[in-house]
Amino acid sequence: MSIQFLRRAIPTLMVFTGLAGIAFWGHRSGWTLPKSLTAKSSDAKAKDDWCEPHSVPESICVECNETLMPRPKAKGWCKEHRVHECTLCNPEVAQLATPYVVTDGDRARAKRALELERADNAEKCNLHHRRIQFASVEAAERTGLGVERVEQKEIRETIPVSGEIVNDPSRIAHLSSRAPGTVAKVFRHLGDRVAEGEILALVEAAEVGKAKTEFSQATLLLDVKQKARGRLTSSSSEAAVALADAALREASVRFRAARQALLNLGLPQTNAEHQLLDATTALNLTEAELSDRLHYLGIPDKERKDLRATLSNHLLPLRAPIAGIIASRDMVPGEVVDPTRMLIEIIDQSHVWLVLDVRSEDVAKIKLDHTKILFTPDGHKEEVAATVTWISIDADEKTRTIKARAELANPGNKLRARTFGTGKLVLREEKKAFVVPNSAVHWEGDCHVVFVRDKNWFKEGSYKVYHTRVVRVGMRDDEKTEIIAGVLPGEWVATKGSEVLRAELLRGNFGEGCGCCKK
Repeated sequence: MSIQFLRRAIPTLMVFTGLAGIAFWGHRSGWTLPKSLTAKSSDAKAKDDWCEPHSVPESICVECNETLMPRPKAKGWCKEHRVHECTLCNPEVAQLATPYVVTDGDRARAKRALELERADNAEKCNLHHRRIQFASVEAAERTGLGVERVEQKEIRETIPVSGEIVNDPSRIAHLSSRAPGTVAKVFRHLGDRVAEGEILALVEAAEVGKAKTEFSQATLLLDVKQKARGRLTSSSSEAAVALADAALREASVRFRAARQALLNLGLPQTNAEHQLLDATTALNLTEAELSDRLHYLGIPDKERKDLRATLSNHLLPLRAPIAGIIASRDMVPGEVVDPTRMLIEIIDQSHVWLVLDVRSEDVAKIKLDHTKILFTPDGHKEEVAATVTWISIDADEKTRTIKARAELANPGNKLRARTFGTGKLVLREEKKAFVVPNSAVHWEGDCHVVFVRDKNWFKEGSYKVYHTRVVRVGMRDDEKTEIIAGVLPGEWVATKGSEVLRAELLRGNFGEGCGCCKK
């Protein structure tokens, strides 16, 4: 019975003993087969030649064996442009078959771009040492990786703002009567366009009649005193001469006061009317002629005809002080008015103000009489352009924004006051900025990088490498990012699927690689 039991148990014990031996060997060897057992296997050979950290055969890994693809002499950190291996200062660094000649215009563009606040790179960033390698062109294509050339493109760097169109206060005129009276006639109405100096209404004012009468009397008195002084001869007594001179001076003062009263009422307009108030002209007229000339003083022939045969000499014309549109009119014929009441408002809308709300952090970027604003009023499809001419010294109490102002030309009066809209403050406009697709640029915590394809990528026998390049970025829109420094036009950068390269870069950077990439 015992012998039969042993016979049945021995095979089972042998199996368990073999499994235990395999487990012990697997634990000690890491479950890898000895090379001697796979010497004739091509798959095993490929595995032995594989560089796991850099995902390429170890025999061609340029990161593990830099003698395969020696690095050029390092150019170091560029303090001006804040990048490693600066292509603006060292264009030979670029991966180009034909050298690019950096021009003064290129450097000037970079300088203008850096005058504005930009994201900075840290000098300690060492990612530019890394090269991401593929085993072959086909291997890179299987990842779906896309590339595009670095272009030179026209760009416009802007700041979004909101604003409102308002009338220019210096182009608004409030018209009142210069003397109390009654509205005799109104020639123009609400919404009419008027010319500067045009008569808009007539007010019958007693003060006008008094001023004209006083001027006539002062003229007659001056004429009398001048003639009286002229009749004196050398034989006349000194007392008589002194008395005549005093009377003449008094008459002259009265004449000048009467003349000034008519001028203050705004009556004389033409050269002929101004000459009428000159003593030389007035004294050469008869009393009837002078009275007739004074009757419609300040009223042009056209309005005189409309007045028909009125005998009033109390008419005070209300003239438009500026050209524009009558925005309000508060008077009707027969209404009593006085100088304290505004009768007509005229607005010249040939130019209007654009008042902008600018964030406090953006104010420093604005240059007076230089920064351009492109504004689209609500309800309009086209932008209007102007230049910022004023910035407030105070912040708005409610919005905490800063007011800025620009003057807009308004041909055809298409822009209307109290219209809101949105605009863009143009900080820079460049004709040939260096740009890449947004998908090409990656921020790695302390620096921006792009992946530049090696210039010998398609050359037979060349190593398929992407160079990690630290770049200084400028403006960014929905599609493109400006590169101030770090790449040159004509270089090929990874775009679509470049996250694959970024993941490989970070994998090595976090210590999963062999350590050869760390400098």
